[in-house]
Amino acid sequence: MISLRPITPEDTAFLARVYASSRAEELAPTGWSDEQKEIFCRKQFDAQTAYYSVNYPGASFQVIERDGVPIGRLYVVRWEKEIRIVDITVLPEFRGGGIGTELLRDLRDEARSAGKSLTIHVERFNRALQLYQRLGFKQIEDKGVYLLMEWRGNGTSHEGHKGHEGK
Repeated sequence: MISLRPITPEDTAFLARVYASSRAEELAPTGWSDEQKEIFCRKQFDAQTAYYSVNYPGASFQVIERDGVPIGRLYVVRWEKEIRIVDITVLPEFRGGGIGTELLRDLRDEARSAGKSLTIHVERFNRALQLYQRLGFKQIEDKGVYLLMEWRGNGTSHEGHKGHEGK
């Protein structure tokens, strides 16, 4: 069974591992030692955590659990007209089993019920992009490395979206 719970200070090492898992493929060709990769990822994780806490006040920062075992993270901010998925990452050994799909469907249901759009920034090389497209997300903005994807309950996307207007 998949469940969510709020992040606690005791989750920091686990969350750093989740973050590092999302960078492993990208860092593989660097030739860095495991220790160098770990140091780099920890610094990046700390910077990302600080950025998220400042830029997404009031966001829901949660640990994804399967049968009580932590397996990932889900960060979501709920604005007036938009629900933004700030981050959704599942450890590699749990990917491909429908966990992300289940969580995204739950968020779509929430957005539909609230009359809001559901959005996420996705790196254009991220394999999860196909999942978002399969679930009805449409690209509404190209930000170079990132694409802003949006799902709307009525099947249309909001053209001319300018970012945080949903705050």
